[in-house]
Amino acid sequence: MIRAAVAHTVCALFALILLAAPARAELPEFTTLAESTGPAVVNIATVKTVNTSEQLKDFFQFHDRDGRFDDFFDQFERFFGDRFRGGERQERSLGSGFIISPDGFIATNNHVVEGADEVKVNLQFKGKEESYDATVVGRDQETDLAVLKIDTEHELPTLQWGDSDIMKIGQWVVAIGNPFGLDHSVTAGIISAKGRVIGSGPFDDFIQTDASINPGNSGGPLLNMQGEVIGINSAIVASGQGIGFAIPSNMARRVIAQIRTGKPMQRGWIGVTIQDVDENTAKALDMDEASGALISSVMEGEPAANAGMKTGDVIKAVNGKEVADASELLKAIAALKPGEKAELTVWRKGDTLNLTVTLGQRDAERIAGGLDNNQPGDQTAPAEAEAYGLTLQPVPDQMASQLGIAKNLGLLVTDVQDATPAMNAEIQPGDVILEVNQKPISTVDKFNAILDSEGKDKGVVLLLLNRQGRNLFRSMVVE
Repeated sequence: MIRAAVAHTVCALFALILLAAPARAELPEFTTLAESTGPAVVNIATVKTVNTSEQLKDFFQFHDRDGRFDDFFDQFERFFGDRFRGGERQERSLGSGFIISPDGFIATNNHVVEGADEVKVNLQFKGKEESYDATVVGRDQETDLAVLKIDTEHELPTLQWGDSDIMKIGQWVVAIGNPFGLDHSVTAGIISAKGRVIGSGPFDDFIQTDASINPGNSGGPLLNMQGEVIGINSAIVASGQGIGFAIPSNMARRVIAQIRTGKPMQRGWIGVTIQDVDENTAKALDMDEASGALISSVMEGEPAANAGMKTGDVIKAVNGKEVADASELLKAIAALKPGEKAELTVWRKGDTLNLTVTLGQRDAERIAGGLDNNQPGDQTAPAEAEAYGLTLQPVPDQMASQLGIAKNLGLLVTDVQDATPAMNAEIQPGDVILEVNQKPISTVDKFNAILDSEGKDKGVVLLLLNRQGRNLFRSMVVE
């Protein structure tokens, strides 16, 4: 009797434990989502005519910067003659896209259609394959987005935009596209990270996912579990498995809405070059924290210059919203329209200022071209002195003219010794040091005097450099 009672009690307790245990989460089921969204995903096939001789020239120019193979290249061209100069061939490629309106507007990546002579869209409509010639309505290179248009006699299925900002790391997502030409492939995974910067453009802010993305997926949708587009698949890490990147929908929908009109993208511009503020730079500038965007140069006649902004200013906020780094400042300004006024909060030599800037128009082609990449001029003059691992001399007049530097300003770096403060600060031979702690210099004596009087107190100095025509700051530890 006792044993039976104990056994009954144990069974009852075990049953209570099972009832109290949390229900085991089941894996999501993707069948309905794939069936409902798949028809709005399209295959994009392009044909591009390329000149083989130009490709070979580009190869030599890229891999032979010092011209060692110029003679070989000339002989090669003379030997093959017209066959070499006029060679053309067609390149075919595949990508993905998705329909955003019933009348045939399609979103995809710019790199899917850039330079294409022919663009065809293949889709499934009510179980049948259909193919259409497509027109490129608009493209935006800086975000790698494009809009196509096809003309149909019937309304097409569409996908709706979701909110990428509310998506969280670890949430399920689905990618649909045409990897390796295998149309309407469905893969699932999670959001691995957000806000990834991978160096593909000025507005990098990618969603990272482990949902399988392969060549041919570019331009296809990344969907949440409600079937809404929360990203546009755009890039992969070729050597990595489970590492893909998608443009967030909240960025993409704004760009696509504008380029869909056929007009160029309108973005704000203030006319400065910027860089991040690291810990040593913040210390040299007497800032409490390493945040904001440090202005390394202000372009004459541009909005920032007109508003009184100066080299060495640190922009801390735009219209009252703090910016953590240079990337955030770039995105904040570009999100505003040319002609708008922006209130910038600026740190300048210990004081906080509010400057109002009337924004100009960002010109992607001018920015991509950059400044003239002039080579240093005559550097044969003897170096004057060494300091903190640097060998310095006055800037030759020819070089100053090429770089746009005023005469009798700055010191040319002719050598940087290993394992020294200068090497650790990533200073390079050919750099011109213009300022130390925002004070112009022209002699080694003044350079050393500022480092001795100010550097040793803080243990760090801020150097303004000119590197092949571009200004940048470097912080150098002098303890």
